[in-house]
Amino acid sequence: MTTVTTREAAAPAAPPPAPSPPRSRRGGEVTPVARGVWPLMVPALVVTVTLVVLPVLYTVWLSVSDLRRDGTNAGFVGLDNFARMAQSPEFWNSVRVTLVLFVGCLLVETVLGIALGYLMSIDVPGRKLFQGLMLIPAITASVAVALVWMLIYDPTLGAANQLLTAVGLDPVVWLGDPDIALWSIALVDVWQWTPFMALIIAAGIRSLPAEPFEAASIDGASGWRKALHVGLPLLTPVISVAMLLRTVDLVRFFDTVYIMTQGGPVNSTNTLNVYGYRAAFIDQQTSYAAALQLSLLLLVVVIAGAFTLWRRRRSLD
Repeated sequence: MTTVTTREAAAPAAPPPAPSPPRSRRGGEVTPVARGVWPLMVPALVVTVTLVVLPVLYTVWLSVSDLRRDGTNAGFVGLDNFARMAQSPEFWNSVRVTLVLFVGCLLVETVLGIALGYLMSIDVPGRKLFQGLMLIPAITASVAVALVWMLIYDPTLGAANQLLTAVGLDPVVWLGDPDIALWSIALVDVWQWTPFMALIIAAGIRSLPAEPFEAASIDGASGWRKALHVGLPLLTPVISVAMLLRTVDLVRFFDTVYIMTQGGPVNSTNTLNVYGYRAAFIDQQTSYAAALQLSLLLLVVVIAGAFTLWRRRRSLD
C-alpha cells in the first residue's frame, strides 16, 4: 500500500516595501530629474542676471539720478526725468510714430504672410528652393538692407523714381518728405520680414489635420468657407506666435530707421528707440535717455503681455 503525502504549497514571500521618495519641505516629491536640473540652470541664471537684471537695475538708477556730461553724478533727483519726459512733445511724438509703425507693419505683414504662406505650403517642384530664396531678406543684416533701400529711394538715380517716371508719375522724395518717410521705412520692414511670417504660417498650414476640411467638404462648404471657418481658426495659434515675435521687434525698431533717416525729417520717423539713442549719445543726456528706455521697456512689456493674454484666452475658448 502506497502512502501519498501532500504538502501545502508555500506561499511566496511578500516583497519588501519600496522606499518612499524623498520629499521637499513643502511635501512635494523631489525626483532625480528635478535634483539634476538645478545645477544645469545655474549658468543660465548667471548669464540672465549679468546681461538682463543688472543692466535694468543700472538703468533704473540712472533714471532717478542726474549723470552729467563730464561723468559726474549730481545725485538722486527722483522722478524729475520722468516728469520731463511726460511734458515733452517730442516724447509723445516718438510714441505715436512707434505705435503707427508697429500697427501698420504688423497688419500688412500678417495679411501678406498668410497669403504667401499658403502659396509656400503647396507642394510644387522647387518649393524648398523658393522658400530658401524668400528668406534671404530676413537673414540679411538690417544695415545692409537699409543701405540698399537708400539707393533704391535715391531721388535722382534710384530705381523707385525711375519706375514712377516710366509709368508717367512724378518723382517722389521718399526719405525727405515728412508725409512719406515713415511709410517708406514701413515698406522696407514689410519687404524684409513678410517672408519670415510666411515661413512660420506655411509650416502651420502643412501641420493642420485633414479631417475638419473633409467634414466641411461633405457638408458642401466651398473653398473660401473652409479657409475662413475651418482653416483660419485652426491656424490662429500659429499666427499669434508669429505676430508676437514681430511685435517685440517692431516696438523696439531702431537700426533701419536710424541708418536711413536718423529720425528725420522733422522727427517724422523718430521712434522711441531712436529718440532715446539720440538723447544718450548725441545730446549727452544719459539720465533722461535712461528714463526713455525704461518707458520703451514698459511699452514692450505691456504690448507683449496683452498679446500673450489674448492668446491664452483664445486657447481656453
